[in-house]
Amino acid sequence: MKIGYVIAIDGPSGAGKSTLARELARRLGYNFIDTGAMYRAAALAASRQGLPLVEGPELREFLRRLRIRQETRSGSVHTLVGEEDVSEAIRTAEMGMKASEISALPSVRERMLVLQRELGSGGGVVLEGRDIGTVVFPAAEIKFFLDATVEERARRRYQELRSNGYEGDLEQILLEIRARDRNDSTRAIAPLRCAADARVIDSTAKSVDEVAAEMMRAIAAGAEGKD
Repeated sequence: MKIGYVIAIDGPSGAGKSTLARELARRLGYNFIDTGAMYRAAALAASRQGLPLVEGPELREFLRRLRIRQETRSGSVHTLVGEEDVSEAIRTAEMGMKASEISALPSVRERMLVLQRELGSGGGVVLEGRDIGTVVFPAAEIKFFLDATVEERARRRYQELRSNGYEGDLEQILLEIRARDRNDSTRAIAPLRCAADARVIDSTAKSVDEVAAEMMRAIAAGAEGKD
């Protein structure tokens, strides 16, 4: 039996989706599923094997053997490939670009779609990504599209890298985010777009608490409408 809503948060890279999804899950007592981390983990594993990111038997065999799972420890979601915790390794700008590339491959999206639907099918979950409300869970009860200016998103990514001990060049990150936006929005399979029934929130000049409060109000209003 389904308990709780499926809450979908879509939007471009650096808009704050992961942060807000974690915060909503915490406030609601829901599970948080970091779908973006799943693609980053797949990209990391493929990169380590020197696997060309093209469709074919080699990629399909790689996906058949690939094991990605997530665990929540002390309120933090950890992403594992096999038994290795890759939560920090996947957060580089390079892995962000490779994740955008690998996510355009039909066999990769097919595999991830199955895994994501399995994780969220029971409800009581918050998922964030590029196509959660349009492809993965088009019937999700609550949908958000979180956005911010490209300059603000680059600044946030730069600060995230620095806080995790990585070097970063703000101008280069800005170029990479613009390139990723193009890749995500123009790919043939499940491109980034806003679901018609999603609530659009611009987080550029808002704090995490402000955006979370706005989302909670929308969720409460949606709950009242479904009673």
